[in-house]
Amino acid sequence: MISSDVIRGYNDTIILFFLLEGASYGYEISKNIKEKSEGKYIMKETTLYSAFNRLENNGYIESFYGDETFGKRRTYYRITPAGLAYYKEKCKEWEITKDVINRFIRSGM
Repeated sequence: MISSDVIRGYNDTIILFFLLEGASYGYEISKNIKEKSEGKYIMKETTLYSAFNRLENNGYIESFYGDETFGKRRTYYRITPAGLAYYKEKCKEWEITKDVINRFIRSGM
């Protein structure tokens, strides 16, 4: 498992990645994170929903209710044009971060 401290700065990027394909909701995104990381990263529910709030407050995503007919209505999220720009910016930042950190990693130890 990956320490949440290591990946914290990229939780927004991870969420936006899944919203690039279309609108989704919390449980589905959480499940997809676990699957895509092969179980190496599990985003806690509190982390996920605080990220949704932050992303929405910054205009990077917007929420809306689904039209389920049974049970509680699901809140869906979709990426905005500003969110797409932010995602691209974070991807560029990651490439630089990865380059810097790789300079301090010794292989074969």
